[in-house]
Amino acid sequence: MSATEQGLFGSGEFSTIIILIVVAVVAVIIERIITRYLSRAAKRLKLEPHVTNNLALTFRIFILLGAVAVAARVGGLPAEWILSISAIGGAAVGFASQKTLGNFIAGLFLLAAKPFRAGDYVRIGTIEGIVQEITLNYTKILTMGNSTVSVSNLQILDRDITNFAFEAGKEEVYSYTFEIGFDHRVSTEKIGKIFEATLEKYTHVLPKKPTYMLVRSSGIERVYMVFLYVENPADVFTLRPRISEEVFQLWDQERAKT
Repeated sequence: MSATEQGLFGSGEFSTIIILIVVAVVAVIIERIITRYLSRAAKRLKLEPHVTNNLALTFRIFILLGAVAVAARVGGLPAEWILSISAIGGAAVGFASQKTLGNFIAGLFLLAAKPFRAGDYVRIGTIEGIVQEITLNYTKILTMGNSTVSVSNLQILDRDITNFAFEAGKEEVYSYTFEIGFDHRVSTEKIGKIFEATLEKYTHVLPKKPTYMLVRSSGIERVYMVFLYVENPADVFTLRPRISEEVFQLWDQERAKT
């Protein structure tokens, strides 16, 4: 063998090539195993397709970065280059997966902490309604307008959460509250009689009689809070507007007398 051939195929370079091939094969095998595991886990947890794809892409990037770092180290690439490649790759992973991983972790936290369950009547920030589904990425809420709102789990953790469910003996009851405001043309005594007459109708059809209380008063209006107790959270959708309408009808009658 000539000196040139010995230079091209020296034992050191040959070993390096073998190691690089092994690194590439191992990286491919790890990627296949993780992809299959994610696919099975996604079916079991009923993850949305784009969530699974984003997670798979994130792990592929990590595997690629690891393979490149090992290959660069074996090939004798300077340490500065390795650090530069790692920094660029890390930034790419951060931008590509921050939201997805954040939602994923937030979903795990919600499933573990259980601030609410599917079927509960909740208020999350300015959104309220019945929880239809909780996934690792979004929580779906059926609102009073009969529309379904999907809120990312990451956003839920940044908002105030009110769950109207509470235990009443052996039964689970939802204590829903809402406000009704009036001007001062009708006296407080007469408004109290209006509430009593209206809420009395629901004493025997609900697990507990609805109640009310004055929560604030100003020079413009008086605001009352109504406490509505239901077993089925869907009843809130029908009872809240019905009670409000009946209260205002009686209030209009009293106001016409003044």
